[in-house]
Amino acid sequence: MSEQNVFAERTSVEQVEEGCDLAPKFDADGLLPVVTTQADNGDVLMLGYMNAEALKLTIQTGEAHYWSRSRKCLWHKGATSGLTQKIVDLRIDDDQDAIWLKVEVAGSGASCHVGYHSCFYRSIPTGKAPSPELKLQFREDEKTFDPVEVYGDAPNPTQL
Repeated sequence: MSEQNVFAERTSVEQVEEGCDLAPKFDADGLLPVVTTQADNGDVLMLGYMNAEALKLTIQTGEAHYWSRSRKCLWHKGATSGLTQKIVDLRIDDDQDAIWLKVEVAGSGASCHVGYHSCFYRSIPTGKAPSPELKLQFREDEKTFDPVEVYGDAPNPTQL
């Protein structure tokens, strides 16, 4: 079965928005945005992307798979670190162009390659015009793991 036949063909607004067919609408790059939250408390862990293969593998295995835009490859979350994301609930939005994963994270519970629990570990102050002097505010006080120990000291392709 080809990738095109894995999901239902989109035939009408009613089918997509009110029906039971899984007919995802991938963007021009073949991707869907994915918001991943911690199942037990709702913490936002990360924003990622899935292509058709990643979505298919996520459904089949019950563990999160993503498409890495920076590395241009399929990515089984936790395959290197052991911090796999077990799917508790996989949802698709009304027009089937975005995914929401509720997950349980193995190991230390971290989902960020930098070592923090969440990839959203800093806040942007609001109420003033942005400027080069604007400073991010850390919302997580410490890392849950040492990324150099887990991944080595190789440069991360998502940096800079």
